[in-house]
Amino acid sequence: MTTLNFRKIKTITYKPGKSKLFNTMKAIKLSANESALGMSSKAKKILGSNKINISKYPDGKSTQLRKEISIKFKIDKDKIICGSGSDEIIQLICQLFLKPNDEVVVPQYSFLMYRIYANIVGGKVLFAKEKNLKISVSEILKKVTKKTKIIFLANPNNPTGTYIDKNELISLRKKLRNNILLVIDDAYDEYMLDKNYSSGLEIFKNKNNVFVLRTFSKIYGLASLRIGWGYGDRKIIKALNLIKPPFNVNKIAQLCAIEALKDNNFIKKSVKHNYFWAKKIKKELEKYNISTNNVSANFLLLNFNKCKFSAEQVNRKLQKNGLILRETKIYGIKNSLRITIGNIKENKFFLNKIKIIFKNV
Repeated sequence: MTTLNFRKIKTITYKPGKSKLFNTMKAIKLSANESALGMSSKAKKILGSNKINISKYPDGKSTQLRKEISIKFKIDKDKIICGSGSDEIIQLICQLFLKPNDEVVVPQYSFLMYRIYANIVGGKVLFAKEKNLKISVSEILKKVTKKTKIIFLANPNNPTGTYIDKNELISLRKKLRNNILLVIDDAYDEYMLDKNYSSGLEIFKNKNNVFVLRTFSKIYGLASLRIGWGYGDRKIIKALNLIKPPFNVNKIAQLCAIEALKDNNFIKKSVKHNYFWAKKIKKELEKYNISTNNVSANFLLLNFNKCKFSAEQVNRKLQKNGLILRETKIYGIKNSLRITIGNIKENKFFLNKIKIIFKNV
């Protein structure tokens, strides 16, 4: 019997939040930071159209979508690349920039795909400590060596929900060597209402050593279509286009994304809904000594250290009632759960079950 040899890759496997429970026919999933209000009605019309010819390959350059993105965000269309989710672009960046044993720095608690894709190409991932679950510029700088090629960070950060302000981001870029690529993931930008917050795209639009990631999976509600985009120096975009799959973004995803970009009312409605319910859930949970981050993105990180019940106990009780939250052990955060802000019915159901759990406390 022939044994085939292949490269052994040392990395963790991404484990998405649960979407099904064995003990219930239908579960409420608040574990993946998906859109509370679904998708724009403009985008829905695309899905109902019978005029789309799916027997032909899509535009491999996402030309019209890049044009619409450039118009909306007032940026150069030739500095945009579209991907099958922003995580594909993370993968491409790692393939382009990293050789075996090159180093990548990521915050201690951060989106798992940064480390996974870096590991796959042989990169060494170093973790910068966070201070009170917040990304620390000083701790990132401590991890930088001659081998550092990329710094990945999401702002606001997932799963902590905290963010660093404009001055901190500018300070970080200034203190890094010019040949280190700073990748800022703006996945939750649209939800941010804090005056101290600025997106990576807004701050570094003209920097050639900063790369910004964006997604249609969150507020635009197109998670299942897998579509995201990145913005960076023209030379980087040109090189990424050489190694990306030829038809990586399907036609329906491109068309839906174009329409979603045009629906400003849907975005405003989503932001208003998120802010109202995030504040309400935070306030209600404080009654039971469950602490959270300040309202930022479309999720809250719940800490149970001062609570009568542990995160595991509450999670077990919620699952028995058909509610799925994100367990945070995989991120290295103990005694916590992450909850996505859901629609009105889902949020009310969650708060009612929490009330029942703690009724005798």
